[in-house]
Amino acid sequence: MFTDSTTEAEYIAASDAAKEAVWLRNFISDLRVVASISRPIDIYFDNSGAVAQAKEPREHHKSRHVLKKYHLIREIIGRGDVRICKIATDENVADPLTKPLARAKHEGHASSIGMQYLDTSS
Repeated sequence: MFTDSTTEAEYIAASDAAKEAVWLRNFISDLRVVASISRPIDIYFDNSGAVAQAKEPREHHKSRHVLKKYHLIREIIGRGDVRICKIATDENVADPLTKPLARAKHEGHASSIGMQYLDTSS
């Protein structure tokens, strides 16, 4: 898929993530592994435009060309299944998986999500 902006790409990613979150909630609920999964699932994005667009219940001139299937996120948010949350770029621990970072920043984020360096030299 081609997009015109980073905001649009992140909005589409948010929509896909929201659909996956709802599917996972239903799957876990059907397994009856946990008593209840009633709270909204938080999805974090560092793109303010994508967060605002997802929370906006109306069509906007900047989003009119986005396929309707991606606007399902607004309904999912409205039902209370998912919450879209803004996270500061510096705190976004997923960044090492999506973009190049300075070594110290990369190592700090990677460590915070449990990634470890494996020494394969021996």
